[in-house]
Amino acid sequence: MKAADMHCDTIWEIYKDHRKGGTMSVRSNSLHLDLEKMAKGDYGLQNFAVFVHLGNTTRPFECAMGMIDTFYQEIEANSDLIGAVKTYGDIEKNWKEGRMSAMLTLEEGGVCQGETAYLRDFYRLGVRMMTLTWNFPNELAWPNRVVTEGPEKGWWPETEKGLTEKGLEFLEEMERLGMMIDISHLGDAGIWDVFSHTTKPFVASHSNARALAGHPRNLTDDMIRRLGERGGVAGINYSPDFLRDRKEGETAASRIEDMVRHMRHMADVGGMGCVGLGSDFDGIRGELELSDAGKLPLLEAEMRRHGFVPSEIEAIFYGNVLRVYREILS
Repeated sequence: MKAADMHCDTIWEIYKDHRKGGTMSVRSNSLHLDLEKMAKGDYGLQNFAVFVHLGNTTRPFECAMGMIDTFYQEIEANSDLIGAVKTYGDIEKNWKEGRMSAMLTLEEGGVCQGETAYLRDFYRLGVRMMTLTWNFPNELAWPNRVVTEGPEKGWWPETEKGLTEKGLEFLEEMERLGMMIDISHLGDAGIWDVFSHTTKPFVASHSNARALAGHPRNLTDDMIRRLGERGGVAGINYSPDFLRDRKEGETAASRIEDMVRHMRHMADVGGMGCVGLGSDFDGIRGELELSDAGKLPLLEAEMRRHGFVPSEIEAIFYGNVLRVYREILS
């Protein structure tokens, strides 16, 4: 079964290794994801995120540019197995040639530093999806709140602060360019702003159902329903934090059965067309039953065991994501 995964942090890990003088390769490595594991899992397309931690750098734009260079060096060095894509036609061409596809994305709108010129430059470099925030406020919007100390320590939905005027300007420009808007990591108020100020489908590349796991990184049922009505897709995140609420002291464990529970719930709420894959490989920790990209057939088998029919598995594994890509990527 072919697969299209909307999010991984593998390029970030390779970039860090190279900065330390290492020789880690996307072809084969000890991470969750590499090309050999992807081939074993029958991947057709993987989104590779350029992840920038605003708390660890004063030069986010330059950091992102360095990772984009790493992305292209790795893809070009392995062009026998995978090709970078900028249009839907590129995806079709790679698949016909028997190659996997790699799509470049940004996980932190702050790398643009509020400049639409930088957004357009990233688009010219092949970026085709961007989260408006990660876990820090930026020029565009607020994420859900992280309280680091005191009685309210933890994660809390941000229901008051949404998109800034600059953020609304970015939405308009992203829709004009054909760059997919990604609402994962965005605060609740910001998500509703995206619904109110856009017309095209968008995605939550790696978010689950808040009704099943209460972390505010997940989507409420109202959000899932509206996303389905808009024609968008949410990618199931494999992180233990977003699959099940844990009791204090309980091991952080990601179970395939829980992934399928979220799939079924989201399909029941938003329709079968709103569910996809967004593993978050190499950006998640814990005990992972689906421990790397090569284990993806285990997920297909569990879906069959829970009553998903072949056409539904096909839709969730790649069909729904490619439908959105076909519409947005000219």
